[in-house]
Amino acid sequence: MKTRTLGKTDLEIVPLIFGGNVFGWTADEAKSFEILDALVDRGVNCIDTANVYSAWVPGNKGGESETIIGKWLARGGKRDKIVLLTKVGNPMKDGGKGLSKKYILEEVEQSLTRLQTDYIDLYQSHKDDAETPLEETLSAYEELIKQGKVRFVGASNYTGARLAEAIELGEAKKLPVYKTLQPEYNLYDRKAYEQDLAPVAAKYGVGVIPYFSLASGFLTGKYQSLEDAKGAGREGLVKKYFDDRGAKILKALKQVSEETGAEQAAISLAWLLAQPTVTAPIASATSTKQLEALVASVALTLSDAQVKTLTDASAY
Repeated sequence: MKTRTLGKTDLEIVPLIFGGNVFGWTADEAKSFEILDALVDRGVNCIDTANVYSAWVPGNKGGESETIIGKWLARGGKRDKIVLLTKVGNPMKDGGKGLSKKYILEEVEQSLTRLQTDYIDLYQSHKDDAETPLEETLSAYEELIKQGKVRFVGASNYTGARLAEAIELGEAKKLPVYKTLQPEYNLYDRKAYEQDLAPVAAKYGVGVIPYFSLASGFLTGKYQSLEDAKGAGREGLVKKYFDDRGAKILKALKQVSEETGAEQAAISLAWLLAQPTVTAPIASATSTKQLEALVASVALTLSDAQVKTLTDASAY
């Protein structure tokens, strides 16, 4: 299976990243293990999670996803086959948050313990922290890299200006530089990324790994109406997509699906992979059947005409 380098790192990944937010949420431990085994069997080698996953679930406090991944890694001895991504900074149930040096150094130990590993391949700032100087955050990462606990660092939910500032500061001060960016980006949610972040990613060679790649399931085509989403309990997540533009996107996806024989989820991810700044999309599944469509995107190459059909239909 083809691979891509994750930004300016030596991390080689199959260009599909599995989103571990479902572990401990819509996938219990047994189902999570099944999905993780299936991922490796199909050649997918990159998993993204965060310390906060899945604190939004009643009864959870955060760390559930990392804990499940850690148990799976310990059980299967597959750490050397996995490129492991996690994040720090979003508010936890215990009130902890932000990107201060003290907090990062405390939280990384918690993540390492839950993940049952002694290093994280890519440690990401989950959300920009305006109250902490960028230099302080990067100096924390410098310490962790020197200790061998973190290999590379990335950013998520930064503006273009702040990302550029962080990269230029890191280069000037000889501190770690963000190698990746994790933004919201998909066929529907294009404008913010393409206008603000894509130019920065291109300028500095940042590897882009979009989240919400399938727009909370809307782009899979399984919800043809808001009524469909209501029945699946997803109305709140996908309601904004059911407008004229959303309808044009679904129509274009159906057309390309008929031309290629591929599922709409695979086509949506393949469109992202065709974008010049994107390294690999992040997508989740709660069954091995759903996983097949995600994996199919890696081998799917859309024609220039098909990419244009989708790009034109989703124009903003």
